[in-house]
Amino acid sequence: MRKKRVLILSEGFGTGHTQAAQALSVSLKQISPHVQTRVLELGSFLHPTVAPWIFTAYRKTLMNQPRLYGFMYRYQYKKSLNRFTQLALHRLFYAQTAEVIRQLKPDTIVCTHPFPTVVVSRLKRSGLSIPLCTVITDYDAHGTWVSDEVNKYLVSTPDVKEKLLIRGVPADHIEVTGIPVHPNFWESHDKEELRRRFGLKAMPTVLVMGGGWGLVHPEGFVEYLARWRDNIQLIFCLGSNEKALSDLSENPLFQHPNIRLLGFTKEVDKLMEVSDLLITKPGGMTCTEGLAKGIPMLFYKPIPGQEEENLQYFTEHGFGEQIKSTETIDYWFTYLLEHYPEVQKRRAMLAQNIKRNDPAHCSYAIMQLLKKQS
Repeated sequence: MRKKRVLILSEGFGTGHTQAAQALSVSLKQISPHVQTRVLELGSFLHPTVAPWIFTAYRKTLMNQPRLYGFMYRYQYKKSLNRFTQLALHRLFYAQTAEVIRQLKPDTIVCTHPFPTVVVSRLKRSGLSIPLCTVITDYDAHGTWVSDEVNKYLVSTPDVKEKLLIRGVPADHIEVTGIPVHPNFWESHDKEELRRRFGLKAMPTVLVMGGGWGLVHPEGFVEYLARWRDNIQLIFCLGSNEKALSDLSENPLFQHPNIRLLGFTKEVDKLMEVSDLLITKPGGMTCTEGLAKGIPMLFYKPIPGQEEENLQYFTEHGFGEQIKSTETIDYWFTYLLEHYPEVQKRRAMLAQNIKRNDPAHCSYAIMQLLKKQS
């Protein structure tokens, strides 16, 4: 019997969209041996030379001109992509994407970024009959996600569903599933073993993420965190930001047995499990991974736009707090030191409550789309 084929399309604007795509791929194959998946970052796959330049320009805009990005986000909030952008995507991707689909012969196409959704939607208007599923990877519903050709939206919360309903999306086209995270984030591990593995001590531990997107900043934020190094164990995950990793490694302030400096790693799930507090930018994917691990979160300077919406959702529901000044850091770090056993107990209870949710909800929703074609 021919396996059902799922083509999952993402884009490289940040890591969250592709992480969601990879998480879906792994989960689908875990729940059914009769499913075959293929994950593609469409721009990088079709235009490997041009795409890195586009992604670099996007990152520089976010880091150097966040207000401009926020203005563009709000200006376009209730609209689909403008005609110029749609035309550009058409010229760059349309014919080649059609050929990819023709060769791979997927039974369902899943998009975790608006750009592939726009391209596939245009193909559907031209006669493509394959079901299109869009997974919104934030806690907001920007207008660029919306297309009449989408057969199913998988969204993070009822609030996001309501926003789609207001935009005219039929209720039976929307399902609240949560954002997919890699199954590793739902597994439990022996903390003592993890500490031995990473060379960590059994003491209050804070994981700091987001170095690749401006968390390591000249204004001295990470230096302030490092002043707690005698009493708080600090793990800095700097991703692919090699310059930040090099700069901190050469800084005497960070040359301390209670500080770990890490570059890109595929073991964020284990680092979250062995930590007691997460400091991060409020990106949709990282926040959802932290939620799956039940770790309390502090959010550092949201980028105007979807990060502000993510921040609002997570703070309103008590999953974290925004860092408004160094007093926020002082309060939480002091609380960790003075109430460490209580912190660990509450963390364990929260993790147990969260694990009652279905981590494969997104994957089962996609399986239902596949079954309708049988």
